[in-house]
Amino acid sequence: MKIQFRTHHLNKLYPLRISRGTSTGSDNLYVGLTMDGITGWGEMSPGISEKASTPQIGEDALKEFWQPAYGQLSIHEVWDKARRADVPSCALAALDIALWDWFGKKCNQPLYRIFGLSKKMAATSVTIGINPPDVVKERVPEILERTQSKFLKIKLGSPEGTEADQAMFEAIKEVVGSRKDLALRVDANGGWSPDEAIAMMKWLADRGVEYVEQPLKEGEEKHLPRLFENRPLPIYVDESCRFSENIPNWVDSVDGVNLKLMKCGGLTEALRIVATARAHKVKVMIGCMSESTLSISAGASIGALFDAIDLDSQLNITNDPCSGATLTDGVVLPNDLPGHGAVFIDQEEEN
Repeated sequence: MKIQFRTHHLNKLYPLRISRGTSTGSDNLYVGLTMDGITGWGEMSPGISEKASTPQIGEDALKEFWQPAYGQLSIHEVWDKARRADVPSCALAALDIALWDWFGKKCNQPLYRIFGLSKKMAATSVTIGINPPDVVKERVPEILERTQSKFLKIKLGSPEGTEADQAMFEAIKEVVGSRKDLALRVDANGGWSPDEAIAMMKWLADRGVEYVEQPLKEGEEKHLPRLFENRPLPIYVDESCRFSENIPNWVDSVDGVNLKLMKCGGLTEALRIVATARAHKVKVMIGCMSESTLSISAGASIGALFDAIDLDSQLNITNDPCSGATLTDGVVLPNDLPGHGAVFIDQEEEN
């Protein structure tokens, strides 16, 4: 099984600002694995905390790890070997997605069928980054009209403090008015102190928010039990839960976990996270980083497993190199092509 690489720069339609900084685009690595005349493709969206902040770091790690003979192993065996070799999780995600795509194409079946799933799934949230009130008043109507979203995921945790968070949130509430077909969710990206989180959760609950995600910074999990007790809103953790083995640590202090393919290392571990969470009666969400339609299609292939879905990064890209899963009535649906169903647009044009 031969390995190949290509890199694409993805431009964001709107810069995405969260508590930790602002992104205007990303350089993503695409990994191809070829055997028996079939090529499976995966994607890496770089991440500092995922141990590969550039495409080159991811490519170098995979070149060092990969051996053609691994094509004879099961996907689970390859994943376990890569984890033991400390391959960066976002690079491992690209490799794992490529392996599953190859397997689906070899079987001539879409992955959602291989996993025994249907296309029925929750609608995706659409993200609103941290911005001044006048900016969100301008952007939110355009985003809602373009995506027909049923859920807005509002990024809070502003470095300017909770007053800035409240001003931005109130601006969004003013825009959406009393719409009954639109729900609001909040992701603080670890931007609050424990006291701020307690106060903001109560404030947001009074304004109809569904849940709050990652209220505390990764590494501050010792304060989660305090937030969890008498919580006015369900709490999901994101960066605080990277792999399935992390879940038992938080079952008594969170309502749910948000897995990301880049964070956990692909579909193989994503399935383990879901199984572990369900065993502990913890809810599960799937999110994304700065990913194109390729990784989003992989995520959509297991979308039926989740209580909440945040597969929206492709909706904020102006030059997506791939086609695949589509947004239909607010739901990101996989197509019926073999594998994850995503293809490079330049290859479509060649055909």
